[in-house]
Amino acid sequence: MTAPERPTDWFVTGGSGAPDAPRVYCFAHAGGDPRSFLAWGTELGDEAQLVAVCPPGRGHRAAEPRPTLEEFAEGAAAAIHARESETGGARPVYLFGHSLGGLVAFETARRLRDLPGLRHLFVSGISAPALAPSRRVLELAALDGREFAEQLRFFDGFPPEIMEHEDVLDLLLPGVIADFRMAAGYRYRPAAPLDVSVSVIGGRDDAYLHVDKMRKWTDECRTPPALHWVDGGHFYFRDKSPKAVTDLLLDAVRADRHIEVI
Repeated sequence: MTAPERPTDWFVTGGSGAPDAPRVYCFAHAGGDPRSFLAWGTELGDEAQLVAVCPPGRGHRAAEPRPTLEEFAEGAAAAIHARESETGGARPVYLFGHSLGGLVAFETARRLRDLPGLRHLFVSGISAPALAPSRRVLELAALDGREFAEQLRFFDGFPPEIMEHEDVLDLLLPGVIADFRMAAGYRYRPAAPLDVSVSVIGGRDDAYLHVDKMRKWTDECRTPPALHWVDGGHFYFRDKSPKAVTDLLLDAVRADRHIEVI
């Protein structure tokens, strides 16, 4: 794995967690700001450090060419590997991704099999990778403008106040559309199941998910994944406390710490 020229370009941190705390690398949904996850630091305290993963074409890297999903995962994995290798690679590392971010996190985990510290993969709001891209994602990726925005309602897309302001909508749409087209270009390739523990999280009211689609995550894991259904829709953590996720993260961090002490 070749390290990127500037691995730190891939990361934004918020200051939560002790300097030597386990790291949770977060991957955002289509059009999402990776930095939004840093607000969860108050829930994790000093027990873990949140790190937002920022790909080319987004945030402070907006001027860079947008990658394919596979290029995103390859670059993220190389940057994580380079950063963690600075301290020997043994620091506990966790990956969390929501929706499109869950698919990227999965592909990143595949590329980090040799990282000693990788402990757990958390995927949220996303069906099993072998089912991607879905017909609905392909149909959405072929749309533009307001037609795209209207159809995005299925995924609990833009709130009404955004839909009512064309100037704001015009500002936000290109990034979301580009990410959907990234998802539409994904091609699943069978590989050995992941040895790392996996947790799958889904909102009970998420119209995009179905229990059978979630169960197929079992095919990607050496050990059956833990499936968690939580209250809410596709963005179950948006209108409520993020504790549905952060409690699971803390449980994993504490369990691993207990094992290490023993």
